[in-house]
Order: sequence, then structure tokens, then C-alpha cells
Amino acid sequence: MSTTQFLFSGFGGQGILFAGKFLAYKGLMDEKQVSWLPSYGPEMRGGTASCGVIISDEPVGSPIVARPDVLVAMNLPSLDKYESTVAPGGMIFADSTLIERKVQRDDVKVFYVPATKLANDNGTPTLANMVLMGKILKELNDFGEDSLRAALGKVISAKRADMLEVNLHAMQIGADLA
Repeated sequence: MSTTQFLFSGFGGQGILFAGKFLAYKGLMDEKQVSWLPSYGPEMRGGTASCGVIISDEPVGSPIVARPDVLVAMNLPSLDKYESTVAPGGMIFADSTLIERKVQRDDVKVFYVPATKLANDNGTPTLANMVLMGKILKELNDFGEDSLRAALGKVISAKRADMLEVNLHAMQIGADLA
């Protein structure tokens, strides 16, 4: 049985919930069992936002992610709050454009991704979340374009359908990072 727990965290407006929802839909496209549990402060944009995603071969008993296998920290308060909760042997993806400090633990694999800078440099300042998502999926050996496209088709509204290719491009930028 394979189960992976993800925790995405950052400021409201960074696409934390979108990234989590995308990953949950990708799990569905891959015929996995999933849960997606968003959490955000009352101020939403600019406040804190997080979401837990569980992808499993078996039914998910609880949507609560207390010990993530993968932490995605898009700001320093998120890294400060959740670094200690990552399971030993897990992975931490930090947006190094916004987080200057290094991870203190040596029992996890750490990826410093300048996601905000890369998104800005490529004319897509709102897609740092998807740059990170591309890197995550590449590191997990799960970067299959068919399921990416299908999942994006589910989470991008018809009104914003023109953003599908832009999101795919942002993910490719992250996947191409060394």
C-alpha cells in the first residue's frame, strides 16, 4: 500500500488551495483514493492558507495531515510552523525567493526552488505555486503530461481555459530545474 501525505502552506493569494486541489484531481485521474482539506484564515488573501492532500492506494480514513511526507512552504512563517512536522525521510520544498533561511533538519530531503522569481521572470507572477508543483511531481517521478492536463482541465474554470497551457508551462519550468 502506498500513501503520501502533502501539506501546502503559504499566504492567501499564492495559490495554495489551487495547488492542493490540482494534486487531488491528479490523484483521481491516476485512479487513486484522495482527500483534500483546505484551511485558511478569515482574511484569506494575505492571511495564512494551507491545505492537506492525501493520495493513497487504499481508502483515506481521515483527511487530516498531521505528519506530512511532503511539505510545500511558500513563505517563512509556513516553514517555521511546519518544518518539525515532516515525517523523517520526507521532503520539503521551499520557495527560496521568499524564504532566506535553510531547513534545520538533516533527516529530510530539501529542495530550494526560486519559484516566485522563476514565475516572475517568465511573465506568470501568479504561478509560483505551479512552478513548485512541477518540481514536486518531477522529484516524485510522477510528471505525466496526460494526467497533468486532465487534472488542470478539472480545476481551471471554463472562463479561464486559456490558462491551461500557461499552467503546464509553469510546471515544466519547475520540472526542468536541476
